[in-house]
Amino acid sequence: MASLKDATAIVGTGQTAFAKRLDDPEKTLACRAILAALDDAGIEPSEVDAFASYTMEETDEVEVAKSIGAGDVTFFSKVGYGGGGSCATVAHLAAAISTGQATVGVAWRSRKRGSGKRPWTDVHAQLPTPAQWTRPFGLLRPADEIGMLTRRYMHEYGVTRDHLFNVALACRNRANQNPAAMMYERPLTREMYMTSRWISEPLCLFDNCLETDGALACVVVSADRARDCRRRPVYVHSVAQALPTQHHGMVNYWNDDPLCGPAWTAARQLWKTADITPDDIDVAQIYDAFTPLIPLSLEGYGFCARGEGGAFTEGGALEIGGRLPLNTSGGGLSEAYVHGFNLITEGVKQLRGTSTAQVPDAATCLVTAGEGVPTSALLLRS
Repeated sequence: MASLKDATAIVGTGQTAFAKRLDDPEKTLACRAILAALDDAGIEPSEVDAFASYTMEETDEVEVAKSIGAGDVTFFSKVGYGGGGSCATVAHLAAAISTGQATVGVAWRSRKRGSGKRPWTDVHAQLPTPAQWTRPFGLLRPADEIGMLTRRYMHEYGVTRDHLFNVALACRNRANQNPAAMMYERPLTREMYMTSRWISEPLCLFDNCLETDGALACVVVSADRARDCRRRPVYVHSVAQALPTQHHGMVNYWNDDPLCGPAWTAARQLWKTADITPDDIDVAQIYDAFTPLIPLSLEGYGFCARGEGGAFTEGGALEIGGRLPLNTSGGGLSEAYVHGFNLITEGVKQLRGTSTAQVPDAATCLVTAGEGVPTSALLLRS
Protein backbone atom coordinates (compact mmCIF):
# COMPACT_ATOMS: atom_id res chain seq x y z
CA MET A 1 0.00 0.00 0.00
CA ALA A 2 1.29 3.45 -0.89
CA SER A 3 2.27 5.56 2.07
CA LEU A 4 1.83 9.32 2.44
CA LYS A 5 4.68 9.47 4.95
CA ASP A 6 7.17 12.13 3.77
CA ALA A 7 6.06 11.57 0.17
CA THR A 8 5.16 15.23 -0.34
CA ALA A 9 6.31 18.60 0.93
CA ILE A 10 5.06 22.14 1.32
CA VAL A 11 7.41 24.29 -0.72
CA GLY A 12 5.70 27.67 -0.82
CA THR A 13 3.52 29.86 1.39
CA GLY A 14 1.81 33.16 0.74
CA GLN A 15 -0.50 35.53 2.51
CA THR A 16 -2.12 38.93 2.21
CA ALA A 17 -2.23 41.57 4.88
CA PHE A 18 -4.62 40.87 7.77
CA ALA A 19 -7.02 43.56 8.90
CA LYS A 20 -10.46 44.24 10.29
CA ARG A 21 -11.36 45.56 6.87
CA LEU A 22 -9.75 45.06 3.46
CA ASP A 23 -11.39 46.61 0.42
CA ASP A 24 -10.43 43.92 -2.10
CA PRO A 25 -12.93 41.11 -2.78
CA GLU A 26 -12.25 37.59 -1.55
CA LYS A 27 -11.29 36.38 -5.03
CA THR A 28 -8.58 39.04 -5.33
CA LEU A 29 -7.24 38.19 -1.89
CA ALA A 30 -7.22 34.47 -2.72
CA CYS A 31 -5.33 34.94 -5.98
CA ARG A 32 -2.84 37.31 -4.38
CA ALA A 33 -2.01 34.75 -1.66
CA ILE A 34 -1.77 31.89 -4.17
CA LEU A 35 0.54 33.80 -6.50
CA ALA A 36 2.73 34.77 -3.54
CA ALA A 37 2.96 31.11 -2.51
CA LEU A 38 3.90 30.03 -6.03
CA ASP A 39 6.54 32.74 -6.22
CA ASP A 40 7.87 31.61 -2.84
CA ALA A 41 8.23 28.10 -4.28
CA GLY A 42 9.64 29.26 -7.61
CA ILE A 43 6.85 27.51 -9.54
CA GLU A 44 4.95 28.98 -12.47
CA PRO A 45 1.13 29.21 -12.16
CA SER A 46 0.80 27.25 -15.41
CA GLU A 47 2.24 24.19 -13.62
CA VAL A 48 -0.59 24.06 -11.05
CA ASP A 49 -2.83 21.05 -11.66
CA ALA A 50 -4.51 20.55 -8.26
CA PHE A 51 -6.56 22.68 -5.88
CA ALA A 52 -7.97 22.17 -2.39
CA SER A 53 -9.94 24.53 -0.24
CA TYR A 54 -12.94 24.71 2.11
CA THR A 55 -16.62 24.20 1.34
CA MET A 56 -17.10 27.59 2.98
CA GLU A 57 -14.65 29.21 0.55
CA GLU A 58 -16.48 31.79 -1.56
CA THR A 59 -13.97 31.67 -4.47
CA ASP A 60 -14.12 28.38 -6.35
CA GLU A 61 -11.33 26.62 -8.23
CA VAL A 62 -12.76 27.56 -11.63
CA GLU A 63 -12.30 31.26 -10.88
CA VAL A 64 -8.90 30.75 -9.27
CA ALA A 65 -7.60 28.62 -12.15
CA LYS A 66 -8.60 31.20 -14.74
CA SER A 67 -7.34 34.15 -12.75
CA ILE A 68 -3.86 32.85 -11.91
CA GLY A 69 -3.29 31.18 -15.29
CA ALA A 70 -3.25 27.55 -14.16
CA GLY A 71 -2.85 24.75 -16.68
CA ASP A 72 -5.11 21.70 -17.01
CA VAL A 73 -6.34 20.79 -13.54
CA THR A 74 -6.62 17.07 -12.78
CA PHE A 75 -7.57 17.14 -9.09
CA PHE A 76 -9.71 19.45 -6.96
CA SER A 77 -11.48 19.03 -3.64
CA LYS A 78 -13.27 20.99 -0.94
CA VAL A 79 -13.34 20.12 2.75
CA GLY A 80 -16.28 20.81 5.04
CA TYR A 81 -16.81 21.91 8.63
CA GLY A 82 -15.17 25.32 8.60
CA GLY A 83 -11.99 25.39 10.62
CA GLY A 84 -12.04 21.61 10.88
CA GLY A 85 -11.02 21.41 7.24
CA SER A 86 -7.79 23.40 7.26
CA CYS A 87 -5.23 20.61 7.56
CA ALA A 88 -7.34 18.32 5.36
CA THR A 89 -6.78 20.59 2.36
CA VAL A 90 -3.07 19.77 2.53
CA ALA A 91 -3.85 16.12 3.25
CA HIS A 92 -5.99 15.86 0.11
CA LEU A 93 -3.26 17.39 -2.03
CA ALA A 94 -0.66 15.08 -0.49
CA ALA A 95 -2.82 12.06 -1.34
CA ALA A 96 -3.44 13.25 -4.90
CA ILE A 97 0.21 13.97 -5.60
CA SER A 98 1.59 10.82 -3.99
CA THR A 99 -0.81 8.69 -6.07
CA GLY A 100 -0.01 10.40 -9.35
CA GLN A 101 -3.26 12.33 -9.81
CA ALA A 102 -1.44 15.67 -9.87
CA THR A 103 2.03 17.22 -9.58
CA VAL A 104 1.62 20.76 -8.17
CA GLY A 105 -1.15 21.45 -5.67
CA VAL A 106 -2.37 24.69 -4.15
CA ALA A 107 -4.45 24.93 -0.97
CA TRP A 108 -5.91 28.23 0.15
CA ARG A 109 -8.44 30.08 2.29
CA SER A 110 -9.75 33.58 1.70
CA ARG A 111 -12.15 35.26 4.13
CA LYS A 112 -13.80 38.59 4.75
CA ARG A 113 -15.38 38.07 8.14
CA GLY A 114 -13.92 41.21 9.70
CA SER A 115 -15.90 43.48 7.41
CA GLY A 116 -18.48 40.95 6.22
CA LYS A 117 -21.67 39.52 7.63
CA ARG A 118 -21.81 37.34 10.76
CA PRO A 119 -23.82 34.26 9.77
CA TRP A 120 -24.42 33.26 13.39
CA THR A 121 -26.83 36.16 13.85
CA ASP A 122 -29.15 34.82 11.12
CA VAL A 123 -31.56 32.59 13.04
CA HIS A 124 -33.62 31.63 9.99
CA ALA A 125 -30.54 30.35 8.15
CA GLN A 126 -29.63 28.01 10.99
CA LEU A 127 -33.00 26.59 11.96
CA PRO A 128 -33.30 24.25 8.92
CA THR A 129 -29.94 22.56 9.54
CA PRO A 130 -29.66 19.09 11.13
CA ALA A 131 -28.47 20.81 14.32
CA GLN A 132 -32.07 21.88 14.95
CA TRP A 133 -32.53 18.47 16.55
CA THR A 134 -29.41 18.56 18.78
CA ARG A 135 -28.64 22.21 19.54
CA PRO A 136 -30.08 23.42 22.86
CA PHE A 137 -32.54 26.28 22.48
CA GLY A 138 -30.82 29.64 22.13
CA LEU A 139 -27.34 28.34 21.32
CA LEU A 140 -26.81 29.84 17.88
CA ARG A 141 -23.24 31.13 18.01
CA PRO A 142 -20.12 28.96 18.26
CA ALA A 143 -19.12 31.04 21.31
CA ASP A 144 -22.29 29.90 23.08
CA GLU A 145 -21.78 26.28 22.13
CA ILE A 146 -18.15 26.22 23.29
CA GLY A 147 -19.07 28.28 26.35
CA MET A 148 -21.35 25.51 27.58
CA LEU A 149 -18.68 22.89 26.89
CA THR A 150 -16.15 25.01 28.78
CA ARG A 151 -18.42 25.20 31.83
CA ARG A 152 -18.59 21.40 31.83
CA TYR A 153 -14.78 21.25 31.53
CA MET A 154 -14.36 23.59 34.48
CA HIS A 155 -16.86 21.65 36.58
CA GLU A 156 -15.38 18.21 35.93
CA TYR A 157 -11.65 18.94 35.93
CA GLY A 158 -11.07 22.20 37.76
CA VAL A 159 -10.00 24.18 34.71
CA THR A 160 -9.93 27.87 35.68
CA ARG A 161 -10.02 31.22 33.96
CA ASP A 162 -6.31 31.54 34.79
CA HIS A 163 -5.66 28.48 32.65
CA LEU A 164 -7.57 30.07 29.78
CA PHE A 165 -5.63 33.29 30.33
CA ASN A 166 -2.37 31.35 29.97
CA VAL A 167 -3.51 30.33 26.50
CA ALA A 168 -4.59 33.83 25.50
CA LEU A 169 -1.36 35.31 26.85
CA ALA A 170 0.92 32.87 25.01
CA CYS A 171 -0.79 33.66 21.71
CA ARG A 172 -0.72 37.41 22.36
CA ASN A 173 2.97 37.32 23.34
CA ARG A 174 3.83 35.67 20.03
CA ALA A 175 1.68 38.15 18.10
CA ASN A 176 3.62 40.95 19.77
CA GLN A 177 6.69 39.59 17.97
CA ASN A 178 4.92 39.34 14.60
CA PRO A 179 4.53 42.56 12.59
CA ALA A 180 1.90 40.90 10.39
CA ALA A 181 -0.37 40.12 13.36
CA MET A 182 -3.49 42.15 14.00
CA MET A 183 -2.51 42.32 17.70
CA TYR A 184 1.09 43.34 17.06
CA GLU A 185 2.34 45.76 19.72
CA ARG A 186 -0.87 45.31 21.73
CA PRO A 187 0.17 43.54 24.96
CA LEU A 188 -2.31 41.62 27.10
CA THR A 189 -2.28 41.64 30.91
CA ARG A 190 -4.09 39.47 33.42
CA GLU A 191 -6.07 42.47 34.64
CA MET A 192 -7.20 43.24 31.08
CA TYR A 193 -8.28 39.65 30.67
CA MET A 194 -10.09 39.28 33.99
CA THR A 195 -12.01 42.55 33.66
CA SER A 196 -12.96 42.24 29.97
CA ARG A 197 -16.59 41.86 28.95
CA TRP A 198 -18.28 38.52 28.62
CA ILE A 199 -19.00 37.15 25.16
CA SER A 200 -20.65 33.97 26.39
CA GLU A 201 -19.85 33.25 30.01
CA PRO A 202 -17.40 31.76 30.98
CA LEU A 203 -15.76 33.00 27.74
CA CYS A 204 -14.66 36.63 27.82
CA LEU A 205 -13.54 38.89 25.00
CA PHE A 206 -9.99 37.51 24.97
CA ASP A 207 -11.15 33.88 24.88
CA ASN A 208 -12.52 34.46 21.38
CA CYS A 209 -10.68 34.58 18.07
CA LEU A 210 -10.42 37.66 15.92
CA GLU A 211 -12.65 38.48 12.95
CA THR A 212 -10.33 38.99 10.02
CA ASP A 213 -10.17 39.91 6.35
CA GLY A 214 -7.31 38.16 4.56
CA ALA A 215 -6.09 35.11 2.66
CA LEU A 216 -3.36 32.48 2.84
CA ALA A 217 -2.12 29.71 0.57
CA CYS A 218 0.49 26.97 0.34
CA VAL A 219 2.00 24.87 -2.45
CA VAL A 220 2.44 21.08 -2.20
CA VAL A 221 4.62 18.94 -4.50
CA SER A 222 6.28 15.53 -4.37
CA ALA A 223 9.32 15.06 -2.16
CA ASP A 224 11.45 14.53 -5.28
CA ARG A 225 10.25 17.77 -6.86
CA ALA A 226 10.66 19.63 -3.56
CA ARG A 227 14.43 19.26 -3.62
CA ASP A 228 14.58 21.49 -6.70
CA CYS A 229 12.32 24.25 -5.41
CA ARG A 230 13.40 27.71 -4.31
CA ARG A 231 12.87 27.29 -0.58
CA ARG A 232 13.67 24.65 2.01
CA PRO A 233 10.94 21.96 1.83
CA VAL A 234 8.79 21.03 4.80
CA TYR A 235 7.69 17.41 4.56
CA VAL A 236 4.16 16.18 5.22
CA HIS A 237 4.95 13.31 7.56
CA SER A 238 1.47 12.22 8.62
CA VAL A 239 -2.13 13.35 8.04
CA ALA A 240 -5.51 12.60 9.56
CA GLN A 241 -9.18 13.47 9.32
CA ALA A 242 -11.70 12.60 12.04
CA LEU A 243 -15.45 12.26 12.35
CA PRO A 244 -16.14 10.35 15.59
CA THR A 245 -19.05 7.97 15.91
CA GLN A 246 -22.38 9.63 16.69
CA HIS A 247 -20.84 13.08 16.53
CA HIS A 248 -23.16 16.11 16.65
CA GLY A 249 -20.76 19.00 15.98
CA MET A 250 -19.99 21.66 18.55
CA VAL A 251 -23.13 20.74 20.48
CA ASN A 252 -21.82 17.23 21.00
CA TYR A 253 -23.35 17.13 24.48
CA TRP A 254 -25.39 13.95 24.12
CA ASN A 255 -22.74 11.28 23.88
CA ASP A 256 -21.22 9.50 26.86
CA ASP A 257 -18.28 11.90 27.04
CA PRO A 258 -18.79 15.40 25.59
CA LEU A 259 -15.21 16.41 26.44
CA CYS A 260 -13.72 13.68 24.27
CA GLY A 261 -13.93 15.45 20.92
CA PRO A 262 -12.74 14.76 17.37
CA ALA A 263 -9.12 15.51 18.37
CA TRP A 264 -8.94 12.10 20.03
CA THR A 265 -10.01 10.31 16.84
CA ALA A 266 -7.66 12.40 14.69
CA ALA A 267 -4.77 11.76 17.06
CA ARG A 268 -5.13 7.98 16.93
CA GLN A 269 -4.89 8.05 13.15
CA LEU A 270 -2.12 10.66 13.06
CA TRP A 271 0.26 8.95 15.47
CA LYS A 272 -0.52 5.48 14.09
CA THR A 273 1.05 6.37 10.75
CA ALA A 274 3.94 8.44 12.15
CA ASP A 275 7.49 7.68 13.17
CA ILE A 276 7.30 10.30 15.95
CA THR A 277 5.28 10.72 19.14
CA PRO A 278 3.97 13.72 21.11
CA ASP A 279 7.24 13.73 23.05
CA ASP A 280 9.11 14.43 19.80
CA ILE A 281 7.15 17.57 18.87
CA ASP A 282 9.24 20.75 19.02
CA VAL A 283 6.47 23.26 18.34
CA ALA A 284 2.70 23.08 17.84
CA GLN A 285 0.11 25.16 16.02
CA ILE A 286 -3.16 24.22 17.72
CA TYR A 287 -6.49 25.53 16.51
CA ASP A 288 -7.61 28.35 18.75
CA ALA A 289 -10.95 29.80 17.76
CA PHE A 290 -11.55 29.74 21.53
CA THR A 291 -9.00 29.37 24.34
CA PRO A 292 -10.46 26.17 25.88
CA LEU A 293 -9.95 24.32 22.61
CA ILE A 294 -6.21 24.32 23.28
CA PRO A 295 -6.20 22.45 26.64
CA LEU A 296 -8.83 20.07 25.24
CA SER A 297 -6.60 19.46 22.21
CA LEU A 298 -3.51 19.00 24.37
CA GLU A 299 -5.33 16.08 25.99
CA GLY A 300 -6.71 14.70 22.75
CA TYR A 301 -3.35 14.70 20.95
CA GLY A 302 -1.59 13.05 23.87
CA PHE A 303 0.53 15.79 25.41
CA CYS A 304 -1.04 15.23 28.81
CA ALA A 305 -3.56 12.94 30.49
CA ARG A 306 -7.31 13.36 30.51
CA GLY A 307 -8.34 16.38 32.57
CA GLU A 308 -4.79 17.77 32.77
CA GLY A 309 -5.01 20.21 29.85
CA GLY A 310 -5.60 23.21 32.10
CA ALA A 311 -2.72 22.38 34.43
CA PHE A 312 -0.45 21.80 31.40
CA THR A 313 -0.65 25.53 30.59
CA GLU A 314 0.91 26.56 33.90
CA GLY A 315 4.47 27.77 34.41
CA GLY A 316 4.94 29.21 30.94
CA ALA A 317 4.57 25.81 29.28
CA LEU A 318 3.14 27.33 26.09
CA GLU A 319 5.74 30.07 25.75
CA ILE A 320 9.03 29.94 23.84
CA GLY A 321 11.32 27.80 25.99
CA GLY A 322 8.37 26.04 27.63
CA ARG A 323 7.23 22.43 27.40
CA LEU A 324 5.34 23.02 24.15
CA PRO A 325 5.65 26.41 22.43
CA LEU A 326 2.52 26.96 20.41
CA ASN A 327 0.78 29.28 17.97
CA THR A 328 3.98 31.15 17.40
CA SER A 329 2.48 33.65 14.96
CA GLY A 330 -0.25 34.57 17.43
CA GLY A 331 -2.79 32.11 16.06
CA GLY A 332 -6.46 32.82 15.57
CA LEU A 333 -6.64 34.60 18.89
CA SER A 334 -4.03 37.25 18.12
CA GLU A 335 -2.59 37.05 14.60
CA ALA A 336 -5.64 36.51 12.38
CA TYR A 337 -8.60 34.18 12.16
CA VAL A 338 -8.71 32.72 8.67
CA HIS A 339 -10.23 29.36 9.61
CA GLY A 340 -6.90 28.10 10.89
CA PHE A 341 -4.90 28.27 7.67
CA ASN A 342 -2.33 30.60 9.25
CA LEU A 343 -1.44 27.76 11.63
CA ILE A 344 -0.29 25.72 8.61
CA THR A 345 1.83 28.49 7.14
CA GLU A 346 3.34 29.26 10.55
CA GLY A 347 4.27 25.61 10.97
CA VAL A 348 6.15 25.83 7.68
CA LYS A 349 7.94 28.99 8.79
CA GLN A 350 9.03 27.35 12.03
CA LEU A 351 10.57 24.38 10.23
CA ARG A 352 12.25 26.67 7.73
CA GLY A 353 13.67 28.70 10.61
CA THR A 354 11.99 31.93 9.46
CA SER A 355 9.31 32.52 12.12
CA THR A 356 9.12 35.86 13.93
CA ALA A 357 9.08 33.83 17.16
CA GLN A 358 11.45 31.07 16.16
CA VAL A 359 11.79 27.96 18.33
CA PRO A 360 15.50 27.06 18.25
CA ASP A 361 16.27 24.03 16.07
CA ALA A 362 12.59 23.21 15.47
CA ALA A 363 12.38 20.08 13.31
CA THR A 364 8.88 18.75 14.01
CA CYS A 365 5.54 20.53 14.19
CA LEU A 366 1.97 19.44 14.91
CA VAL A 367 -0.75 21.48 13.21
CA THR A 368 -4.38 20.91 14.15
CA ALA A 369 -7.73 22.02 12.77
CA GLY A 370 -10.87 22.86 14.74
CA GLU A 371 -11.68 20.81 17.81
CA GLY A 372 -15.41 20.32 18.40
CA VAL A 373 -16.20 19.76 14.71
CA PRO A 374 -15.15 17.03 12.25
CA THR A 375 -11.45 17.83 12.11
CA SER A 376 -8.03 17.20 10.58
CA ALA A 377 -4.36 17.39 11.54
CA LEU A 378 -0.85 17.37 10.07
CA LEU A 379 2.55 16.33 11.29
CA LEU A 380 5.23 18.36 9.54
CA ARG A 381 8.99 17.77 9.67
CA SER A 382 12.00 19.53 8.22
